[in-house]
Amino acid sequence: MNKLFPATLIAFATASPAFAGSGNTSSATGTATATIVAPIVLTHPASASLNFGRFTRGTGGTVTVTAAGTASVGSDVTFVPGSTTAADSFTVAGDANRSYSIATTGGSVSSGGTNLAFTTTPSAVTGTLSGTGTGSFTVGGTLTVSNAAPTGAYSGTYSATVAYN
Repeated sequence: MNKLFPATLIAFATASPAFAGSGNTSSATGTATATIVAPIVLTHPASASLNFGRFTRGTGGTVTVTAAGTASVGSDVTFVPGSTTAADSFTVAGDANRSYSIATTGGSVSSGGTNLAFTTTPSAVTGTLSGTGTGSFTVGGTLTVSNAAPTGAYSGTYSATVAYN
């Protein structure tokens, strides 16, 4: 019986098929998609600017231009007759119907070695591009005028940034 047992074991091992458990593997095909959108582009028209107007400084104060273009002065600053003020404007182009955020920085205007700081306020902090992929916004600001600022024409810059939400 000792000779029969090993022979039976060998015969069983070589004659039995290998069984894989049911449900151990499965395959399917997946899908992939991609969408390329138009880049967001911010444009500043050459004819536009945040214009704080013409004014006398007195003992100092502020000049404010709202994003809607309405101007006012504070403390001892006074507009001169015929002064013109304006909010700045920007256009946005990109992916149709897409929302975007708006951020602006402060800046300064300079004449010679004198700098006058200003803050900015956009007309909105978010926007949505039209069905044709266009939009726009305006920017106002508040200029701080020193009583020691010399007379003259001042100019400067600030930054505006838009980003898709």
